[in-house]
Amino acid sequence: MELRLPVGVAKDYSSGAQRIRVMTEYWVNDSIFCPSCGNELSNFENNRPVADFYCKKCSEEYELKSKQGVMGKKIVDGAYSAMIERLRSANNPNFFFLTYDKSTFEIKNFLTIPKYFFVPNIIEKRKALNVTARRAGWIGCNIDMSNIPEIGKIFYVQNGIAKSKNEVLGKWNKTEFVKTTHDIESKGWMLDVVLCVERIKKNEFSLDDVYGFETYLKAKHPLNNNVKAKIRQQLQYLRDKNVIEFVGRGQYRMKMTKE
Repeated sequence: MELRLPVGVAKDYSSGAQRIRVMTEYWVNDSIFCPSCGNELSNFENNRPVADFYCKKCSEEYELKSKQGVMGKKIVDGAYSAMIERLRSANNPNFFFLTYDKSTFEIKNFLTIPKYFFVPNIIEKRKALNVTARRAGWIGCNIDMSNIPEIGKIFYVQNGIAKSKNEVLGKWNKTEFVKTTHDIESKGWMLDVVLCVERIKKNEFSLDDVYGFETYLKAKHPLNNNVKAKIRQQLQYLRDKNVIEFVGRGQYRMKMTKE
């Protein structure tokens, strides 16, 4: 895998934004396989409103976002209302995120996040544009990457180092348990508990460790008045899905990190 954007393909474009778009889309089309099935990807026609790439074999769709420098905790996206509507629709695409060095055009990071990790509470509403702006009143959004569990961030390239195809496909396959939860509220709870377990940063953890996030979870789900019961319910679900294992006396082990 060539870890540098192909500068030559954009020689006929004068706009910096257009040059980057052409280079990044060419690189993805030339270098990246579908993380769901391993097949090659195809480009959609230009100016498609939702996705940029699709897989002819499994029909998964992908939207590409790229930026120079570091990924950061937040990714700027489009209209807030349109994004929330997409999350609730059947044709919401998966995401590709690419970062590159502006001076050398080297690929620093390239990852995919499956669409089923996108729930409303990771979408941050931005302030409406000022009345003097051309699109006065328009409200954009940010994707809050810090609220997406690490297991949902599947890297092809991380810190300039390429991952193997088998590793990418294997990590995608391990996220399938999220796909089976269709109710957005239930999925939000499950992903928040997974995020809390990851933040404990221990291979083995206790029920009390997760209870330590009670205030945090209450703030994210203010309508729930029995957070500890919900935590236990989600841990049971994750155990049933073989994401964690129960090792006895309120102790658990995160299987996703050790396999």
